[in-house]
Amino acid sequence: MRASLITGLAGTRLMPDEARFLAGVRPCGLILFARNCEAPDQVRRLVADAKEAIGSDQVLVLVDQEGGRVRRLRPPHWRELPPAAAFARMSEADPDQAARAAWLVARLTAAELIGLGINTNCAPVLDIPIPGSHEIIGDRAYGTTPEAVARLGRAVAEGHLAGGVLPVVKHIPGHGRARADSHLELPVVATPREELSATDFAPFRALRDMPAAMTAHVVFSDIDPGSPASTSEIVTREVIRGEIGFDGLLMSDDLSMRALSGSMWARTEAVIRAGSDVALHCNGCLPEMEQAAAGVPALSGQPQRRFERCVTVLSRAERFDVTEAEAALARALLAAA
Repeated sequence: MRASLITGLAGTRLMPDEARFLAGVRPCGLILFARNCEAPDQVRRLVADAKEAIGSDQVLVLVDQEGGRVRRLRPPHWRELPPAAAFARMSEADPDQAARAAWLVARLTAAELIGLGINTNCAPVLDIPIPGSHEIIGDRAYGTTPEAVARLGRAVAEGHLAGGVLPVVKHIPGHGRARADSHLELPVVATPREELSATDFAPFRALRDMPAAMTAHVVFSDIDPGSPASTSEIVTREVIRGEIGFDGLLMSDDLSMRALSGSMWARTEAVIRAGSDVALHCNGCLPEMEQAAAGVPALSGQPQRRFERCVTVLSRAERFDVTEAEAALARALLAAA
């Protein structure tokens, strides 16, 4: 059986105690950060060793490679990537060209990731920032209207899918209004639900057919004042699964973020109880990983079926024009300058 857990690793090579943990727990996924990525051959080795320890090739290997500020793979070994806001600027002049460029750059990114053994990208961000909100989203957003974010977000998601890379839309049902960074503290959004439905939830509703999504550690006080969305059964049932209609694999945001409180076991149990299919733990601290593993069930039933749907994405590999994609990337980098 596989555990409903995606876990981080400490460094650039798999340590013996980590290998024992992976073999015993058999998580359904891994997530890589800059601390894990030194050079292409080294990343490929790390991924291969981790999969061997788990005993399966059917492992989601995640990375945050949005572009701009949030990218774990950087030059000189990997391409420069623009932030989402660059495509939003391009869209002001030509929405169709911007969407095409977003698709091409995503397809190029997918090819680069697949070459490393990475099959899942935690992108696109579908959050809509508002004036006065925390800069944690900022230029990671594809625009300031639901329509613009949904249009470019879909292009990015479909570009990844075309390259056999699973996109993970985030942060459902929306992080754009937060006035705090959930990495450091718990944001509270007091906006009425009716307004959230018409704005923040709309891009996620438009992309509800995507196979995977990541929750937000944000309290929506008009819906559930007692819990952030990630640990709220009300938000998960009524908004994410209900109003938005998302039926793909739902994973929590990182359990080690300071927006959450309590032991790692309690945090893990809370996100699963709320309705997430998979818990995500990122920091590579083995004692915390062991606590998180103790709080998750085996992957089975509907979560297992959703996971299997995600795995089917990984067999795709549509052709694309690399020259056209490189030109689109150059234009986007220029727009970001």
